[in-house]
Amino acid sequence: MSTLKPLQIDVVSDVVCPWCYIGKHRIESALALVPDVPVKLNFRPFFLNPWVPREGISREAYLTQKFGSVEAYKGIAGRVVAAASEEGLVYKPELVARQPNTTDCHRLILWAEAIGKAPEMKQRLMELYFRDGGDLTDVNVLVQAAADVGLDAEDVRKRLATDEDVARVSADAQEAAEKGISGVPTYVFAQKYAVSGAQDPNLLARAIRQVSEEINAQAAE
Repeated sequence: MSTLKPLQIDVVSDVVCPWCYIGKHRIESALALVPDVPVKLNFRPFFLNPWVPREGISREAYLTQKFGSVEAYKGIAGRVVAAASEEGLVYKPELVARQPNTTDCHRLILWAEAIGKAPEMKQRLMELYFRDGGDLTDVNVLVQAAADVGLDAEDVRKRLATDEDVARVSADAQEAAEKGISGVPTYVFAQKYAVSGAQDPNLLARAIRQVSEEINAQAAE
């Protein structure tokens, strides 16, 4: 029996996007539905709010600029909190005090990928932000998060103080935007089919199986 070629899935998303938080759980649930399909899952950067400065801004200023007021976001937040809860995830928007620029978060995910821990790094950062109201502009918070998933704390602290991979992360995010990705999460299968939005795991599982069968049929020709 021939070995199946792994299906590459690129998850384009941002750490501070609540639907990406939900969408990460849904793609992982989808993979659990098709355990016989070999997959290579990659997490790719996207800047939901590229206008937020590197040092971040207050949550109040962010919500006012993006939604018109803090109050205006409450109705939206309620729906997202409920959707997250259905996935067994916790989102407490009232705890978030600072809106970060996510360049450093994406750098951490990239560095964690080198030790096979990108999913864990992404999850840790999302939980800090959505569940705990963590300040992702605080270097100590970022360093501790990196250490939590197995990266060397002092090494990460030194690297964060440099511009290492800032250009790479920015270029990757720009490439996604240039390819027409404007809503996240977006799942790109085999670098050719894109599914946008935090879709139902059953739908994603069907797509995974279908595209895997297609690429393996082509490989066999």
